[in-house]
Amino acid sequence: MSVFFILMACSTSENETEEIYGVDAKISMEPGSAELFVSGLQGSSGSTIGPGGDLFVAEGATGEIARIDLKTGEVSTYATGLPPSIIGIGGVTDVAFIGETAYAIVTLVGPQFGTDDEVGVYRIDGPNDYTVIANLGEFTLANPSDTEFFVEMGVYYSIEVFRDGFIIADAHHNRVLSVTKEGDISILKEFGNIVPTGLDVSGNIIYMAQAGPIPHNPEDGKVVAFGPNDSEVNTIGSGARLLVDVEFGRGQSLYALSQGIWDEVMEGSPALPNTGSLLKVEDDGTFRVIVEELDRPTSMEFVKNTAYIITLAGEIWTIENAGNPPFGS
Repeated sequence: MSVFFILMACSTSENETEEIYGVDAKISMEPGSAELFVSGLQGSSGSTIGPGGDLFVAEGATGEIARIDLKTGEVSTYATGLPPSIIGIGGVTDVAFIGETAYAIVTLVGPQFGTDDEVGVYRIDGPNDYTVIANLGEFTLANPSDTEFFVEMGVYYSIEVFRDGFIIADAHHNRVLSVTKEGDISILKEFGNIVPTGLDVSGNIIYMAQAGPIPHNPEDGKVVAFGPNDSEVNTIGSGARLLVDVEFGRGQSLYALSQGIWDEVMEGSPALPNTGSLLKVEDDGTFRVIVEELDRPTSMEFVKNTAYIITLAGEIWTIENAGNPPFGS
């Protein structure tokens, strides 16, 4: 059965590194450091860079989207009144922009959790105003996956702009959905029990992080790539625990975010504190550790050569000079 939700830096020995990251990980000779940039967010999860070059973060606990000025660190409320989490996870979980308009995904609400809220894609029409353009919950009820599940409406981890519409990862029904701005929903790609999480796009190619089923062993943590019409999925990198995001940095260098060692409390619970890591995908398909001992990271963004890491504890950490030249490959 798939997991239904996956919601700081010092040296370690080689054996300790293998235990946390898997045997395919390589310690960077220049690990860098993580610096606290912002704290006090509530149930922070997905993120994006939006208008004005600011960072936007979904706050599931309060049903809000925060806007962070990357020059000053000032935090303001961009949108409020969205459905908050009911069971400690879920609610508004990610945000993306088409032009100046924001779109957010809301999950783990609705009848199965005792509310009238809709599971779906919300267009943000104003600071306190929104429109549900696509009901993902109803679609999934009518089109359940072949993998084992117990959250009938699905669990939507990430949203990414693709072809003037969106792609959305359902981490519970193990698939990626395609959604138009008009609200038409279709299944873009279905998988076995691999737990798709973070998404990024380069041209016509979709890059996806997969956490793997519990207990999220290193060999199941992968970054894969595929086109919308491809029958095959290509593995780009593998060998790290509980991957939750994938993003391109400077020069098309590709990075993955590991939440770390699963805490084994229950299906869907996060990693143990301070076992996460920022990883660079190497040309040989392994991961190189950039920064380790991150505290339950949930998503990341890159601006030039700085990584911004969002954590479950409501913090944003910066990693300057995350990449080393030559960039990309």
